[in-house]
Amino acid sequence: MPDTVFQTVVAVAVIILLARVNGLRSFSKMSSFDFALTLASGSVVATLMTTSSRFLPGILALAALFALRFAISALRVHFRAVEHLVDTRPIILMHEGRILDDNLRLARVTRADIRAKLREANALQPDQVRAVVMEATGDVSVLHGDRLDPSLLEGVSWGRVTPPAETART
Repeated sequence: MPDTVFQTVVAVAVIILLARVNGLRSFSKMSSFDFALTLASGSVVATLMTTSSRFLPGILALAALFALRFAISALRVHFRAVEHLVDTRPIILMHEGRILDDNLRLARVTRADIRAKLREANALQPDQVRAVVMEATGDVSVLHGDRLDPSLLEGVSWGRVTPPAETART
C-alpha cells in the first residue's frame, strides 16, 4: 500500500513536470495525434500507479511519450508534411448560407448538429452565415457577418465540394 501511494505521488509529479516542459498543448483541445498520446500516457500512468516492478521503465516510457509529443509538435511547426500527417484537416460544412450535405456525411455531422451550432453562435438567419467549419479538434466554428476574408479558410478542406474561385484550395 505505501508503495502505491508513493508511486502515485511520483507519477503525478512527473506528469506535472513533463507538462510544464512540454507546454499547454499537452492538455489543449485534442487532435487525433494528441488523443492517441493522451491515451498512451494514461495507460502508462495507470501501470505506474499499480505495478511496483515496472516503476522506472514506466517513468521512462512516460518521458518518452512527452518527448515524442514535443518533437512531433516542433516538426509540425517547420514541416507542412508532418502537420498533414498527424493532424486532421478542418472541413467546411456550410458556405454562404448553404449547408454542404456531402461534407456533412464526410464529417458524420447532421443538419440538426449544424442548426444547434448556429443557435449557439447567435446566427439569426442562414444567409448571415459565411461558413461553418469542423475544426481539427472536433470543434465547430461558425463564421457570420457581412463579409468573410477568404484567408480564414486557408487549409480548410472543401471535401467533395468545389470551392468558390476566390477561395484557394489548399
